[in-house]
Amino acid sequence: MKEKSGKDRRQFLKKSASAVAAAAAFTIVPRHVLGGNGFIAPSDQLTKAIIGVGGMGRGHINYEGTKLLAVCDVDKNHLKDVLNQVGKGVDGYSDYREVLQRQDVDVVHIATPPHWHGLMAVEAARAGKDIWCEKPMTRTIGEGQKVVEEVNKHGRMFRLNTWFRFKDTFYGLGSPVKPLKKVIESGVLGWPLKVTVSGITGYNWKFYWSGQHNLKPMNVPEQLDYDMWLGPAPHKPYHPDRVHSNFRGYWDYDGGGLGDMGQHYLDPVQYLLGKDNTSPIRVDVDAPQQHYDAVGSWRRIEYTYADGCQIILDGENKDKDAAYIEGPNGKIFRNFESDIPNLDKLIETLPDPEPQMTSFSDSVRTRQKFALNEMNGHRSCTLVNLGVIALRLGRNLDFDPDKQRFINDEGANRLINQPMRGPWTF
Repeated sequence: MKEKSGKDRRQFLKKSASAVAAAAAFTIVPRHVLGGNGFIAPSDQLTKAIIGVGGMGRGHINYEGTKLLAVCDVDKNHLKDVLNQVGKGVDGYSDYREVLQRQDVDVVHIATPPHWHGLMAVEAARAGKDIWCEKPMTRTIGEGQKVVEEVNKHGRMFRLNTWFRFKDTFYGLGSPVKPLKKVIESGVLGWPLKVTVSGITGYNWKFYWSGQHNLKPMNVPEQLDYDMWLGPAPHKPYHPDRVHSNFRGYWDYDGGGLGDMGQHYLDPVQYLLGKDNTSPIRVDVDAPQQHYDAVGSWRRIEYTYADGCQIILDGENKDKDAAYIEGPNGKIFRNFESDIPNLDKLIETLPDPEPQMTSFSDSVRTRQKFALNEMNGHRSCTLVNLGVIALRLGRNLDFDPDKQRFINDEGANRLINQPMRGPWTF
């Protein structure tokens, strides 16, 4: 473990976040550009750093032949544990900005709570890093717009870490997404389509991510830099329920179960419906009044697109007999039970969907966009954030998917771009 001296660290931390990011944009030259052709040689191993090693970051130490050079966490215990796990040759940091200054790091894996995702992704792009980001991609719609802008401006590769649109059996459905995509693209179900995500597909977990009201201030543990953990989020007195795995229950950091897992469920649906370049025009919610600070449960969220397609999140699992996907001409249930005759044989005759780039290492090497990137990832994260905003406000909302603004609702529009606590800024 390499540690900076106290003097060096104090001098470094005197710089503001914006100043560091601006300087990085002009002074950091990515390692893979130094070769002259803009690409990493196939024989050259990619290097990476992980920011946030309390949970998901620690679970992704090894992937796709990358070499880990650095880890970063604001909790000294987390940092110590992971450094003991990875052994020699990996440096530890408590400030992510120091990681972004390293010229020998190709990929930055952002595995922090969501209130940090947007800011860190933007600064990583400006520093010339390719980005692997945990879900949800961003905590607000405005942050997602900024990530899209900066990733494209600086020519970076971006991967969002949910994968069901291109591999593995989709939650509770008993099938990967590919055959469903083939059926939908064939038009055999007709149009528009309705997709119902309910307890049938394991969605009832969302009730468990509710926050607690009236948290009593407690002393910050010695090992935790709580001010840095909060970062751009509003300052609120420390309580263990606010940090680490419990943060999901508070609007300042996440959006409960919808924020934590919603993109896993919603991104494949967006892909199936061919909605990667747009968003719903309306969101309807049925939920108890939400607390201003702590996330509560909800009953139902309905998303409607301009062409009439709908996504139904059935939190109470009332639609026990609902089809997963249905159109005017047929329905498909769990495990591909269907009212369409000989559906299995039909699927065998249908053409495959367009191929996708499903290796992030190959994406970085070839500079081809990953299957789930900043563009379509922002749109599926917007599904999550539309629901979060409607829940927080307790009302149905109309949305312009092109302008990415709410229609005749300034209260909702104020939640698109939420202020960051100083000195943090884009």
